Amino acid sequence: MTETLLSPFTLERDIKKSRFLASATPINSIEEAEAFISRIAAAGPDATHHCWAWQFGPHCRCHDAGEPSGTAGRPILQVVVAQKLDRVAIVVSRWFGGIKLGAGGLVRAYAGTAAECLREAPKEPLIDRIKLSFHCPFSLIGLLQSRLTEWGVEADTPDFDALGAQFVLTLPAEWQEDITQRITDLTNGQAQIRVVEEN
Repeated sequence: MTETLLSPFTLERDIKKSRFLASATPINSIEEAEAFISRIAAAGPDATHHCWAWQFGPHCRCHDAGEPSGTAGRPILQVVVAQKLDRVAIVVSRWFGGIKLGAGGLVRAYAGTAAECLREAPKEPLIDRIKLSFHCPFSLIGLLQSRLTEWGVEADTPDFDALGAQFVLTLPAEWQEDITQRITDLTNGQAQIRVVEEN
């Protein structure tokens, strides 16, 4: 099963006097991954290198950030893939301590630090979620809101208009049929439920 991180996580290791700091975070978009990498680099301007990788669905990227080609970014990305993680960005920052590690040593240091960080980070299964939208008359809003809470469905704040309120729900994709049926029954077919397409 594919997992993602529950929250940002960091881990530090000293290897032959070089300091390696892995910073990992869950991401909801490629833009979030890029912003995270920029923030880490800005927070550690004295680091010798900020090597990184991210995986978001079918998309992934990695970067050696000045280390010899193939010794940092790709090994970090391979760790993400090997641990079956998705929607994750990780940066391994290095402060050079004066002892050269050689290509093999760099691969082991970057991959090892990333692997330990991701192994220890709290994780959760990655569940496909969808958004459903429907309109509800005023007379049913209170009942519907209490039922959604009972069913464990996330609902955005409703948008009110002259006839009632527009609801947007976020739920696991596998619940779609069940929740659609429940809302239809509750509103006697008045709610026209549609899937909101993500841009």
